[in-house]
Amino acid sequence: ETEPLTSKKEVSDCNEGEDCKENGLLVRNPKSALRLVEDGNKVHPSQGEKGEAAQISNGYSGVQSSVPCNGMGELMELEDRETWSKKIDFLLSVIGYAVDLGNVWRFPYICYQNGGGAFLIPYTIMAIFGGIPLFYMELALGQYHRNGCISIWRKICPIFKGIGFAICIIDLYVASYYNTIMAWAFYYLVSSFTAELPWTSCTNAWNTGNCTNYFSKDNVSWSLHSISPAEEFYTRQVLQVHRSNGLDDLGGISWQLTLCLLLIFTIVYFSIWKGVKTSGKVVWVTATFPYIILFILLVRGATLPGAWRGVLYYLKPDWQKLLATEVWVDAAAQIFFSLGPGFGVLLAYASYNKFHNNCYQDALVTSTVNCVTSFVSGFVIFTVLGYMAEMRNEDVSEVAKDTGPSLLFITYAEAIANMPASTFFAIIFFLMLLTLGLDSTFAGLEGVITGVLDEFPHVWSKRRELFVLGLIIVCFLGSLATLTFGGAYVVKLFEEYATGPAVLTVVFLEAVAVAWFYGITQFCNDVKEMLGFTPGWYWRVCWVAISPIFLLFVTCSFLSNPPELRLFEYNYPYWTTVVGYCIGTSSVICIPIYMVYRLIITPGTLKERILKSITPETATEIPFGDIRMNAV
Repeated sequence: ETEPLTSKKEVSDCNEGEDCKENGLLVRNPKSALRLVEDGNKVHPSQGEKGEAAQISNGYSGVQSSVPCNGMGELMELEDRETWSKKIDFLLSVIGYAVDLGNVWRFPYICYQNGGGAFLIPYTIMAIFGGIPLFYMELALGQYHRNGCISIWRKICPIFKGIGFAICIIDLYVASYYNTIMAWAFYYLVSSFTAELPWTSCTNAWNTGNCTNYFSKDNVSWSLHSISPAEEFYTRQVLQVHRSNGLDDLGGISWQLTLCLLLIFTIVYFSIWKGVKTSGKVVWVTATFPYIILFILLVRGATLPGAWRGVLYYLKPDWQKLLATEVWVDAAAQIFFSLGPGFGVLLAYASYNKFHNNCYQDALVTSTVNCVTSFVSGFVIFTVLGYMAEMRNEDVSEVAKDTGPSLLFITYAEAIANMPASTFFAIIFFLMLLTLGLDSTFAGLEGVITGVLDEFPHVWSKRRELFVLGLIIVCFLGSLATLTFGGAYVVKLFEEYATGPAVLTVVFLEAVAVAWFYGITQFCNDVKEMLGFTPGWYWRVCWVAISPIFLLFVTCSFLSNPPELRLFEYNYPYWTTVVGYCIGTSSVICIPIYMVYRLIITPGTLKERILKSITPETATEIPFGDIRMNAV
């Protein structure tokens, strides 16, 4: 199939404003002056600077690249894509993205709610057959095609390009509420720099008559109407939800939280404005620091009185729970949202890898680290909950009623406040929450940035800093509703409806497009081209059948039984469910809209339009030493 020739061919004529003709395409590469000539299925490398032409035997043909001609009849140079400075930068970035605030609060709660130690069985099964295969698939796609979430579909299945636009909208929704939770943590961090933490007493201006400090030296009885000082600090001082009547009356904007969020977005901007070269260095701190703090808190929690009660409650298996469908749905949803396929992040990060990087090994390492972190975080949380139960003289189940952010900002904050050296532990704990959230924000925004820059390189490729600034401003303005006195209600609504079912639908269609339209055989050949070996039957079966079924199962379960939302004493009215589904649909609707648009603009009969729309339209460049080939 390959035949090296030493003869030279002339470069074909280039007309102004048109692409060069196929035969005799000259691609100028800074590292070598090699000429690729397309003649049937033959590759003819000419003599380069090294004096000898290397034989290219890769099973692919050297064909025309979509490199446009300039007005002078010369070919524009094909620029090399930016890559990670070191392999460890990529690994830390992916780990930092996958390990976020949800690992600390969501997994422990779901675990004890669904059978304790018994929950680890469905969790592990769902990880092996659903989460990890999807994680591996996205890393391989991004690394092979070296494109973001929008333009990559030209090389896979063009009619599904709407998936890329849907991903970008979902990422913007996440950025609008996720960073507000970090603003809460930043408020706590600033408030922790005092000799006595402000949520330890009931003598502050924001406290009510129901405030009960059962950690005081006086004998205090805990009643049904009792409210801890930590809860009042969170609800009445940080969030100020008492000044809002619900989603129909959010109230004014909290200037304190606005300043906190502004500072967070400033940090985010200067961490990602230059690309993965800078963010890859920042994650050395944001991805490793949480593990140091988790270890310190784990040791401290294990030495607290009553810690064993929390651990027993966390791990005590309830085997009857395994017969309930909800447990399996929760396990599937937890592993999926923990690993995070479908947000365009894995595609973006992997696209900056070297072509022959072992993404298979990376997928196994990072997904394992993520799952182990979730499990260990449960011990960090429940040793403290056991201590709280001991102090209140209650069951752990009564103490562990708080879910979501409340578990961190009320229950855990209260426990820390009543430990020796409470100021120190409060500072490092809220620093840990900030670093957990920051690298996940870096990743989410990088998914949007890479997608847009790859889709519109002629507009934004030289203006990355300006585009990132505009994106940060849009995210900040989009977050204003979550900074109001009723902002916590908005955060809850977005978390449950704006991202959950939408991203599940996106990844389901992505898995179907890759396995059934692009073709599992072609995809496995791509992986072999990068790694030197073909994925085994286990991966093929997962990609073709098990993973799509896994996603469809979770999506249908969610849609058939939508969660009834309640936060503090506020029950969400029915119309908020409709609004939530509308927000979620606003991103997914891009997919059918683009399909219709694609079929309309494609010439030919309906059958020809469909065939053209599901056929890759752009070749993928494959590097070989100093040159880049096109695979078709």
